[in-house]
Amino acid sequence: MTTLHHNLSLKDEIRDFWSMRSETFDTMPGHEIFSVAERQAWLALFARHLGLPPQGAKALDLASGTGVISLLLADLGYAVTGLDLSEAMLARARAKTVGKPIRLYAGDAEDTLEASDSYDAVATRHLVWTLPDPPAAFREWHRVLKPGGRVAIVDVDMTNPRPGNGKVLRLLAKLARMVSAPKPPPPYKATHDDIVSRVYFSGGCRPEEIARLLVEAGFVDVVIDRDLRAIHRAQGRFMPLHQRLERASQDRFIVSARKP
Repeated sequence: MTTLHHNLSLKDEIRDFWSMRSETFDTMPGHEIFSVAERQAWLALFARHLGLPPQGAKALDLASGTGVISLLLADLGYAVTGLDLSEAMLARARAKTVGKPIRLYAGDAEDTLEASDSYDAVATRHLVWTLPDPPAAFREWHRVLKPGGRVAIVDVDMTNPRPGNGKVLRLLAKLARMVSAPKPPPPYKATHDDIVSRVYFSGGCRPEEIARLLVEAGFVDVVIDRDLRAIHRAQGRFMPLHQRLERASQDRFIVSARKP
C-alpha cells in the first residue's frame, strides 16, 4: 500500500515537522543548553575537533535550528552563518542571537548556495540522520570549505544500541520507564517515524558509514569520537532516569574530517 504525502517532498515534510517542533524545542534537555557545565563541555568538544579559529575565521552551522550551535561557534571566535529549512526555527534563533556575529537564513544543507572555498569550518548537530542524500550533502560541504577547513558532525544512531553495553542499557531504560509514571507517545511520533523510514539512514545513523561517505566526498583525517560523556552528564541532571538510560544506550558521537 502506497503512503500518500499530499505532493510534499520529503524535505518539505522535514521542514514542516521541525517548524511544528520549534514551539517546544528549547524546553528540552539535549536541545537547548541548561547549565554552564554543558556549555563548557560543548565548547571543549568543538575546540577539540575544529581547533581554535584564527582571526576572521568563518563557520557554517547547518540545520542551525534555534541557534544553539551557532552561539557556541560564535563564542569560540567564528563569524557564523546559520542555515535552516524552517523559518519558525530561524525566528527563534534570531531572537537569541541579537548582537552576535551570526547571520541566519533559510536554506538547504544539501545545496547551500554559498561560495566555494569560503568557510573554515562546517558544523552540524543532529542533521545527518535526517538527510535524504548525505553523499550529495558531504560533497557540498567539501565544496564550501577552504582547503584545510574542517567539518564536525554531531549525531546519534537511535536505532542500533551503542557498542559495548548499549543493549543492557536499553533494557534497563525500558524497565525504568515501566515503573515511572507512564506517558502517552507524543502526538508527533507517527509523523517522525514515517519521515525516518524514508531518509538515507532509515536503518540507523552509523558513524562508520558517515566516515566512509566523507572519504568518498574527498575528506581526509576522518575521526570518530564517542567520548561525549561530559555533555551527557551535564544534560542528565535535567532528565528522568529512564531518559538518561535510554540516551546512554544510543550510539552518540562526533565525526570530524579535513578538506585537503
